[in-house]
Amino acid sequence: MEQNLLSNISLLFLTLILPLLLLHKKRQKKSLPPSPPSLPILGHLHLLKPPLHKTFKHLSDKYGPIFSLRFGNQLAVITSSPAIVEECLTKNGIVFANRPSGLGSKYLNYDGTTIATAPYGPLWKRLRRISTMELFSGTRLNMFSANRQDETKLLVKNLYKKSSQNFARVEIRSQMMEMTINNIMTMFSGKRYYGYEVEDNKEALQFRDIVREMFELAILSPVDYFPILRWFGYQNLEKRMIAFQKKSDEFLQRLLDEQRTSPTGDGRRTIMEVLQSMQELEPEFFSDDIIKGFVLILLAAGSETSSSTIEWTMSLLLNHPKELERARAELDKNIGQNRLVEEEDLPKLPYLQSIIYESQRLLPATPILLPRASSSDCTIGNYTIPSTTILIVNAWAIHRDPQLWDDPESFKPERFLGLENDAYKHKFIPFGLGRRKCPGAGLANRLVGLTLGSLIQCFEWERISNELVDLSEGTGITMSKASPLEAICKPRESMVKFLAGI
Repeated sequence: MEQNLLSNISLLFLTLILPLLLLHKKRQKKSLPPSPPSLPILGHLHLLKPPLHKTFKHLSDKYGPIFSLRFGNQLAVITSSPAIVEECLTKNGIVFANRPSGLGSKYLNYDGTTIATAPYGPLWKRLRRISTMELFSGTRLNMFSANRQDETKLLVKNLYKKSSQNFARVEIRSQMMEMTINNIMTMFSGKRYYGYEVEDNKEALQFRDIVREMFELAILSPVDYFPILRWFGYQNLEKRMIAFQKKSDEFLQRLLDEQRTSPTGDGRRTIMEVLQSMQELEPEFFSDDIIKGFVLILLAAGSETSSSTIEWTMSLLLNHPKELERARAELDKNIGQNRLVEEEDLPKLPYLQSIIYESQRLLPATPILLPRASSSDCTIGNYTIPSTTILIVNAWAIHRDPQLWDDPESFKPERFLGLENDAYKHKFIPFGLGRRKCPGAGLANRLVGLTLGSLIQCFEWERISNELVDLSEGTGITMSKASPLEAICKPRESMVKFLAGI
């Protein structure tokens, strides 16, 4: 009798329940965005070839503006559609306000407690509020505008000394990185690392290495989707991350301790002093690790992306001398040749700003926005996106979509002239979109605009040869040039008197 009962249950399962389960699975699969053929176990990991933004663009051309991939058992949705991006990051902003977890979150981001990786919740909301209200507010940025002006003067003074007699060959990347690090470190800790006239000190080199290594390690890794690879020490990745964690933590702890024992005392509180004052009021929340994680992300992201944007923009201008000359004419007309451009002048320089926008459109510092993770099931377009799905936005592809931009592969700064921000909203997203948009965009715009304006205003720039500057891209989550930009410069005759007196 018992055997007959089991037989009947089995028959019922095969005839009624199993077809329903298969139908449900088929419907669930059909409700997902289209997907390329996958491999057993691996899913689509074999398709992930650098640079990822171009790989995703090729897949998008074949499967549409939204498609899905599987990294092992982890589902990811990739989009290059402004409408879908808006639906995900604004209309469903809370659903997609989380970040995926992984080794990078654990070892590079203080166990997921930084503003970049913290889950959407009380911790992240508090960090975000501090960054927008206390650290990157207009008042705070204005407080350190004189420092940015001083760093710009030191930069052009150094270039003038090198090139006052004849054209000098300049390696742009190192100059821009040193200048941006000085600016950001002054805001954070009140100290400069590079003097332009002395050899790099040990601490400066260490910080530069920390920034470089952090972006090298912050990659899409199979280890996050196949934990078994950790047992085999895949690419030695986890050991390298642990070593990085120790090195960066020691560096940041020294900065923190220095601030406690030697405050700046100039009437302007540095960002680290602001955070430490908050720690005194709420020690249970503002632990040293919270402060160090906050500082690490903002220091690294700010210095790398701003210097990269300047380098890319100078590369484009060297390849387009007419646009360079037009920008210089705008500076001469609105600023003159008896003083250096200042931050207050930037609103009077729309063509210079358009050049920066066009550079960020063609060569964004972050071609793929930092991934999001869905916290619940949701509907995007005609597709059902399950909870815990990774969302990847291909900003590079959006910025080059011929349906959105006229002649998208060409460098045409004038496309941004006379347009209000809403005219290109959602199709131009160099700083992201929605709740987790980059909080340092205001600082980056000031820093990049001031630096580029000064370089164009004070010097004649030429390529080192008749060949165009190579625009090949490097690898990593930020898009730097594959090889550092080198150019030759000479002071403009009309600016020599001013430069000699700096």
